[in-house]
Amino acid sequence: MAQAPGESLEKLEDMIVRAAESTAVHVRAAKEAIGTVIYGQDKVVEHALITILCGGHALLVGVPGLAKTKLVDTMGTVLGLDARRIQFTPDLMPSDILGTEVLEEMPGGKRNFRFIQGPVFAQLLMADEINRASPRTQSALLQAMQEHHVTVAGARHDLPSPFHVLATQNPLEQEGTYPLPEAQLDRFLMEIDVDYPDIEAERRILFDTTGAEESKPKAAMTADDLLAAQRLVRRLPVGTSVVEAILTLVRSARPGPDAGESGKLIAWGPSPRASQALMLAVRARALLDGRYAPSIDDVVALAEPILKHRMALTFAARADGETITAVVAKLKSRIG
Repeated sequence: MAQAPGESLEKLEDMIVRAAESTAVHVRAAKEAIGTVIYGQDKVVEHALITILCGGHALLVGVPGLAKTKLVDTMGTVLGLDARRIQFTPDLMPSDILGTEVLEEMPGGKRNFRFIQGPVFAQLLMADEINRASPRTQSALLQAMQEHHVTVAGARHDLPSPFHVLATQNPLEQEGTYPLPEAQLDRFLMEIDVDYPDIEAERRILFDTTGAEESKPKAAMTADDLLAAQRLVRRLPVGTSVVEAILTLVRSARPGPDAGESGKLIAWGPSPRASQALMLAVRARALLDGRYAPSIDDVVALAEPILKHRMALTFAARADGETITAVVAKLKSRIG
């Protein structure tokens, strides 16, 4: 006997809820496991986890010594991912990241080219101090981040699944840094600011890192658990009001009438990729909080890290002391 459409929909919703309950336990355990090693950076940890749950890449911005490298290393262990690290320097070449072909002599005197994989062939790639390399080398990651494969000598090489880049960047005012190209910035789902810890967190850091034993992270998920969580994030329902809030926010971040008075300050704004990023990120944030549908509060909370690296102010606005953060704050106030 055929099922009524309503029954099928109910069963599907029940399956999603049961899967969400199980997955939420896993991701919260992962967040707690990271928190046993990384102190005083709760929002940074949350945003980094949301990025991974969305299947995206994140740019961590902060001065040296704020545990950005340690965070990425810890996430690799906790999420059960094969993690590798590239230290970006001014003399780093694209082939140092992607890999290269070498000529090998086979038995019988025959010669063949063999591809040697670079460190980009990892499930979690840490691009440390990415803005210390030249723009040419920074751009070597572009195809990998967007298409999950690289092309070397005309041949395509697929990257592992899942594949995530967590890049760290020093503030642009520091010596020996190059700004990232706008096209590559847009490939990062979020730009996450890493600030100084508060006094209590810094006190814990002192005792934990200068004693005889240092806290070590423990695995809380596997790569398969993460892939299942990423599939679930895409199935969580999003209400009409949340969709409208996302569209209103992103469209108002572009120059033109949708932005109101703020439109005069914006030189260029986010593409539909920002809307896609918000649509995924609000679901992931809800799941991390144990909720099975996002709210407008999630849109407001994630607006800044998703929008600010996809916008630029006019010269006149910068001369008047306006900042991207202040403009995004004004835009957020219009939706909630």
